[in-house]
Amino acid sequence: MLERVGVDMAGAAKGEWSAKNPYYTTITENYVLNGEGSKKETRHVVFALGDSGLDYKVGDALGVVPENPPHIVDELIEIQGWDRDSIVNTHNGERTLYEALKKDFEVHMASKKFVQSLAQKVVSSGMKITVKMVSRTRGNNQWNSSEAELLPPELKPSAPSDDPSDKVDHLITDEKAMEDYLWTRDYIDIMREFDAKYSPEEFFELAGRLKPRLYSIASSHDAHPGLVELTVGIVRFSYHGRDRGGLATQFMADEIGNSDQKVGVFMSPTKSFVLPEDKDTDIIMVGPGTGIAPFRAFMEQRVFDGGKGKNWLFFGDQSSKTEFYYKDTIESWLDSGDLFRFTTAWSRDQAEKIYVQHRLKEHGAEVWEWFENGAYFYICGDKTYMAKDVHRALIEIAIEHGGMSEADATHFIEKTMMKEQKRYLRDVY
Repeated sequence: MLERVGVDMAGAAKGEWSAKNPYYTTITENYVLNGEGSKKETRHVVFALGDSGLDYKVGDALGVVPENPPHIVDELIEIQGWDRDSIVNTHNGERTLYEALKKDFEVHMASKKFVQSLAQKVVSSGMKITVKMVSRTRGNNQWNSSEAELLPPELKPSAPSDDPSDKVDHLITDEKAMEDYLWTRDYIDIMREFDAKYSPEEFFELAGRLKPRLYSIASSHDAHPGLVELTVGIVRFSYHGRDRGGLATQFMADEIGNSDQKVGVFMSPTKSFVLPEDKDTDIIMVGPGTGIAPFRAFMEQRVFDGGKGKNWLFFGDQSSKTEFYYKDTIESWLDSGDLFRFTTAWSRDQAEKIYVQHRLKEHGAEVWEWFENGAYFYICGDKTYMAKDVHRALIEIAIEHGGMSEADATHFIEKTMMKEQKRYLRDVY
């Protein structure tokens, strides 16, 4: 029996599944892709589409409706002294308080609105509070923190206060202090720190609604009828003596696993990240880490379609021994000739760090030749660093091998390729 949240099953027609009306199904496969000794946890996750009528094309994303970890919900209820079995009303209808906290609201990360509400809850007590701020940065799917004394000069700790109300005032009036404070704290941390009590209804008004997470689909529906597959990096980190992590990734890895528990999904179609209509067109794909997901789907579709277009994949991660995702499949594509070129960038397998942008420039002459012959260029992955570095590499390739000026090269990549010809397509986040 399929489960629904806040939706009348009788009124749910096949093919009309959405974020507000997800299809509840099971995970059929869920396994780690990393080799032994890896510091990462990357999983291949397969969902059954059953009788949903859901269809997708390569380049689309799958929306996953997560739930909050049971231990966080239990701890939140205990701290506030709430009755877990009491009946409450939320935007998803009537349910128990426990169900509401688990399925309806984002309780793993605190909101600004909640901190601001402390001004009405916290009174001056004279208690001593020591404020220690940390910076939080993300690299290679891991969270790293710096103690206050190691912070760069531009990131100053907020001023200590002898009074909790003063600290609240400081957080409310200093946007940077608020941002830094929320980086490493959830509702449980803040409630403990300030001993603030709320009714369930008050908390619902302050907490954000739980939102689905979107993941690039890693399969072709033609190659895997009735299934949809993902490549998911599981996010885990610790702060203030408590283990934390990505809401949806840990939900899939830890709570769902390979169980029969239902999880809500829906399709999020793409309008731009698509294969060339002409199957004989060459394509270049750059997808380090979990960015390989849509290109696994692209390759499966290209093999299924049987076009004459050549396929060139750039892939990389920390080490070939521990992060060579889909190695057997990639090697089979190379053996069959379906994958024309495969270029790797393993950042930690040698003294100097090598990334995909470096490999692109090394093969700049051939990349430029492909561009001149009408090839499409695709990139998927980190928006903040990798995508910017790859973008710059393309401009430098146009300068060096296309004989263009800086201005002409920039125009060619950003206007001609991206906007006019739509041959440079990105799925970055």
